Order: sequence, then C-alpha cells, then structure tokens
Amino acid sequence: MLHKVKEKGLASYFYIDSAGTAAYHVGEPANSKSQATANNHGVHLPSKARQFEYADFNEFDLILAMDAENYKNIKALDRNNRFEDKVKMMREFDPTPEDGNVPDPYYGGLQGFENVYQIINRSCDALLDELIPLIEDD
Repeated sequence: MLHKVKEKGLASYFYIDSAGTAAYHVGEPANSKSQATANNHGVHLPSKARQFEYADFNEFDLILAMDAENYKNIKALDRNNRFEDKVKMMREFDPTPEDGNVPDPYYGGLQGFENVYQIINRSCDALLDELIPLIEDD
C-alpha cells in the first residue's frame, strides 16, 4: 500500500504501518522471500517487524487483519469494542476472494509468496479506489 500511495503522489494523505499480533521477528526486516517477490514487482518493503499494540487503535483509522486468527487477536485487545469499526479483513477489499483469509505464504513455496503478493496487490488497489474519493472530497 505504501508503494501504491507513493506512486500516485498521495503519501502525504496516509500513515501506513505493518504489525503482527505475535512478537515473532520483532525488529527484523521482511522475510527474504517476501522481499524478493516484492522486488520482482518493483516494490520495496521498508518496514521492520513489530507487534500490534493497543495504542495502534488510536493511531490508525483502519486496521487490516490478514487472516481470522490475527483478526481474533486484534479484536481481543479491544475488550470494550470501542474500535470495532476500524478492524477489517484485508480480503474484504479483494475483488476475487476465495475465502476471507490471506493464506500463509510459507506453505506454498515460492509460488505461495507470489500468490500472497497478488492478493495483497489487488486488495490494496481496491482499497485505494475506495479511499481516493474521500481524499478528493476534503
């Protein structure tokens, strides 16, 4: 998404970050296969792994979970359901979802990483198509 908003000259309208719901790999760059797949498409992945925290509910207008397990973990942090309208599944924006989850790329070999890239790419395109008119209305 960061790549897409920069490409369209819209980066000043967005604050985009990535976080997991577990503390795996905190501080590390994206997986080498994820980076290679993104690079093959001209996309740089600059983020470092971090864990999602309660403060993120106040920091972001939209929080996207990649799968049902992460969705459940995010929602569990929002015990009073104050932020339920902010939390969505990424594939809610996918024009061709097979199911609601972005699959784990690790179980699909290199093709699994390409498949996940394509899902995220088209989902981000659709999300951006929804958001651009909101920017233009401001």
